[in-house]
Amino acid sequence: MSANPIDTVSTLRNTLAVMQTLPSDEARAMPAEFYTSEEFLNLEKDHVLRRDWMCIGHVGEVSNPGDFYTTEMLDEQLLVTRDTDGTIRVLSNVCRHRGNRVAEGSGNSRRFVCQYHTWSYDNTGALLSAPLIKNTPSFDKSKCALPEFASEIWNGWIFVNLDGQAKPLTPRLSGLQNIVNNYHPEERFLNFIEEDTWNCNWKCLFENFMEGYHLSTTHLETLHKITPTRLCKKMESGEGWTGYHAYYDPDYPPRGPFHKDLTEDEKINSPMYGIYPNLVVGMATNFTLFMCLRPNGVDKVNIRWGVTGLENDPDAQKVKDYIHLCKTFNAEDREKLEVLQVALKTRHFQGGPLAPDDYEGCIWDFIQYMAKHLATGPAE
Repeated sequence: MSANPIDTVSTLRNTLAVMQTLPSDEARAMPAEFYTSEEFLNLEKDHVLRRDWMCIGHVGEVSNPGDFYTTEMLDEQLLVTRDTDGTIRVLSNVCRHRGNRVAEGSGNSRRFVCQYHTWSYDNTGALLSAPLIKNTPSFDKSKCALPEFASEIWNGWIFVNLDGQAKPLTPRLSGLQNIVNNYHPEERFLNFIEEDTWNCNWKCLFENFMEGYHLSTTHLETLHKITPTRLCKKMESGEGWTGYHAYYDPDYPPRGPFHKDLTEDEKINSPMYGIYPNLVVGMATNFTLFMCLRPNGVDKVNIRWGVTGLENDPDAQKVKDYIHLCKTFNAEDREKLEVLQVALKTRHFQGGPLAPDDYEGCIWDFIQYMAKHLATGPAE
């Protein structure tokens, strides 16, 4: 593949177009530049990430009126609030005066004050005060509210659409909703949330989370004894998502407590699913691990990850044990992915054959999703 940036993007888009013509039994991984080209990342931002629904957190982070947290997505500074009436909003965290941030971190507040010139806003985004300007003839307070981004909540996860043009998210996920219904993700409490940065491309992490092929090798001492590779089974995925079932080794102790609605089959597997383009979820019978991915350059990914569970007690021993397990296998994945990112700087890797559907079929689904938006033609 050519080292010329323009040629690289063109060639990758052509490759995606070819991928769209291949049957699943000829599925292949993408070339190295798919994960290393800065120019291709810019194309992703403009044609995928800003146009689609991006997960930015969980409702448990704003469980009470007045709760808020700040985050960012593709250089947009975001302020997530639950206003006094209980409505969750995703606001621009940029003052309407001179462009500084109006809030930092997280907490509970009815008012946000920009520390530059002390313009203040309520938790709906409305301007409350602009010192020494309110009597200026041209000043219209009603036109200085913080902009609000389009947002949706699905089973407790908060999504934002930066360009405001995306079709509703929930209808795309109807097939996935049928799969997770009896696990009742909407009834699980947020037990843990953390920010992290890994030195790998965001797509590498999405793909890694969504394949069971590595479970019995990368996670030999952690996940292999719970969900070995040989027991993975691909789901029939849908328009906005992909996934597989990670079945439990029969010798592993039951993973209760179980919700009363779970079937016998549901009690012995974890639905592992990805909602395009940036949310990946492992929904065990008693806990859920989720990761919201945000590219930070071509070789770094910012991760907002957390754990939800049936118990509303972060200090319970079962909760602590599960979080420890997650941190352990996350560290195992991180080590492999950061080595992978270094290796992908080669110009000689053109993408090898993928394992059968049950093991790497979700990667093929993800490539098809990217091809739909970026292959030569549709994105031009």
